[in-house]
Amino acid sequence: MDANANASAASAQARTHRRGTFCTIVPPHVLDKLSHAEDPSLATPARRTLEHDALQRTRRRITTVRGVPAARAAAPSDKPERTIYDAERKTSLPGKKVRGEGGQASGDDSVNRAYDGLGATFELFLKAYGRRSIDDSGLPLNASVHYSEDYNNAFWDGEQMVFGDGDGEVFLDFTIPVDVMAHELTHGVTQYTANLEYFGQSGALNESLSDVFGSLVKQHVLGHTTEQADWLIGAGLLTDRVTGVALRSMKAPGTAYDDDVLGKDPQPGTMDDYVRTSRDNGGVHINSGIPNHAFYLAATALGGNAWERAGQIWFDVLTGGDLASDAEFADFAHLTVAAAHARYGEGEEQTAVQEAWAGVGITDLRARVGAR
Repeated sequence: MDANANASAASAQARTHRRGTFCTIVPPHVLDKLSHAEDPSLATPARRTLEHDALQRTRRRITTVRGVPAARAAAPSDKPERTIYDAERKTSLPGKKVRGEGGQASGDDSVNRAYDGLGATFELFLKAYGRRSIDDSGLPLNASVHYSEDYNNAFWDGEQMVFGDGDGEVFLDFTIPVDVMAHELTHGVTQYTANLEYFGQSGALNESLSDVFGSLVKQHVLGHTTEQADWLIGAGLLTDRVTGVALRSMKAPGTAYDDDVLGKDPQPGTMDDYVRTSRDNGGVHINSGIPNHAFYLAATALGGNAWERAGQIWFDVLTGGDLASDAEFADFAHLTVAAAHARYGEGEEQTAVQEAWAGVGITDLRARVGAR
């Protein structure tokens, strides 16, 4: 291998193994609203969760890049390599190993749901897109359940999945919705590919891609078409006392919840309502509603199984190497139109993608077709 090739390989390897951002499924603005509730059974767990998450984000910012893992001896397998741990309500990770790959089901439902959710995510990426695990090299999938006490979140920490049990007042066990697991694991895929910066529009794209593939994993598990899918993120996570159905809606951003304690879902569905804020890393969990809705529009226009044509186009952009780490919505939109053209030609796929982005206020994409 010549010097240029060596340099290129080294650069790609360093980029691939960069530590990811600390990403949580429940946005800070939700927990902040909850932390001001008069009822201490609601406010106290939310405050503890916010404090924990803020500490973790700070630690991640100052943590240096770890060494590149040793190369795996064999070609990556078509089967996952899962390990589930019990954190035993502590914050030391990973905790006690309770189930390994191929092991018998546990008497703990959280353990079994985590095991199955990791497998479902692995299966979609493999069967639909030929990707072998998060890094495409068979990366083992590890998860810890029962993390901390009344912890109202789940997160990808750059190396593994972590699930809280929820407080039982607002949030249930975070292993319940499979799309929550798939959402967080997709942050890992993004970490190993485009590595989108977690701020502003690139951060909102990072969040949106996790919602997209989280939803696709759920649809794949249920065998749902675009018409059958609920297009909700985190359905089944909220308790009965909450007036809401999920954390987010891709079909109708801004309608997932409207609750006297949680407040109203603030997600916009179009650029007309884009939220400019310094909170939540520039509104990454809020403005992700715009690219989320664009995917919903594209997928439903094409019909059938969303993980096929629409999902393939989004996957091509995420993993294709042309998506800049600081990409904005328009940059991503241009690349999806180009990806649709490259894979399917000038057909209904390209038209559906163009019209989807126009539907959320991002237009003038035709001139950039073929510019990948």
